[in-house]
Amino acid sequence: MLSSIYHAGLPLTLGILGGGQLAKMTAQAAYRMGLRVAIIEHAENSPAGMMTKLDFPKGWSDDPSLDEFIKVSDIVTLENEFIDGETLQIIAEKRQVYPMPQTMLLVQDKLTQKETFLKAGIPMAEFAPIHTVEDGIAFGEKWGFPFVIKTRKYGYDGYGNATVYDKYDIQGAINKFHDPESPRELMAESFVKFSKELAVMVARNRRGETVVYPCVETVQRNHICHAVLAPAPVSDEVLKAAQDIALKCVETIKGVGVFGIEMFLKEDGSLAFNEIAPRPHNSGHYTIEACHTSQFENHVRAVCNLPLGSPAMVVPAACMINILGVRTGQGIPDTPVGTLKEPHAALHLYGKKDSRTGRKMGHITALGSTLEEAYTRANTAAEELVW
Repeated sequence: MLSSIYHAGLPLTLGILGGGQLAKMTAQAAYRMGLRVAIIEHAENSPAGMMTKLDFPKGWSDDPSLDEFIKVSDIVTLENEFIDGETLQIIAEKRQVYPMPQTMLLVQDKLTQKETFLKAGIPMAEFAPIHTVEDGIAFGEKWGFPFVIKTRKYGYDGYGNATVYDKYDIQGAINKFHDPESPRELMAESFVKFSKELAVMVARNRRGETVVYPCVETVQRNHICHAVLAPAPVSDEVLKAAQDIALKCVETIKGVGVFGIEMFLKEDGSLAFNEIAPRPHNSGHYTIEACHTSQFENHVRAVCNLPLGSPAMVVPAACMINILGVRTGQGIPDTPVGTLKEPHAALHLYGKKDSRTGRKMGHITALGSTLEEAYTRANTAAEELVW
């Protein structure tokens, strides 16, 4: 099995498209397993790029940089789903890329993503493509107001979404995303009345072996994840149903790597699929401290076709709280001393050079015997961080 990550006595190099915090934590897992890591990103001193000599800061849009990145990489993966299909195909002609380009084509466009999972019998809200105001009016009349207009690509953390409360809001929502130089395709999705937002991480390797992490609750503030509670405070039946939906999603697209599946727990107790992320996910950061094998290690294992590690939690409860930028300025806090005094919390700072309001700068994870205890510990530690 070691032949999957070693060749001729040397460790293989895992190439990662993107250099942000997800790439950094994936790289840390790869280094622990003895691999080398190459990073390509459109920025100097990215969080992951600073950790390796194989850093290509001119990005994949620079042909010489991309060629050299491909040359030094044995297996390639990614930290975000916004890499265009053409770039992935270029890499795939010379190296193994996971998730595969065929998988990415099914999930990058949210309309295609929803159509794919609808055919597989995954429960979800009503949806349709939107091209004109008339399309929006027709959708609202059929499925009701309010509903959501979304960009089909490149939306995250609430960016790319607009809620439409009546037919007079439709033009404004379409205008919000209009760019004459780069037209953005849109879709409409009916509004889901939900009681909780849930998420499940799934890892699948190239042999089709899978592991499913516990279902968690994600708590949102201003469309950005504030906290993750593991396991989600819902019934065992809901926990199992959410895991089943997540696994079916990943198997439907023949995913390889780690995937984050978001869904709604509706007011009537049923579940509705929301979105899938073909990469490690913010809702899975708690797994570093709380699970036998973190999402990042299992991502490395999966793309290298190694046996997958146990996703089971090693504690009864865990809470992860995101550290978000509160101003535009430097990317490090004034002092972490107060946070580090909390004995039951783990501080992760991503090493981003610049901060801006709402940007994810780090996270804190705390463990506990109950969710309330874990949340109190994490929140106390977060409040002590001075920016």
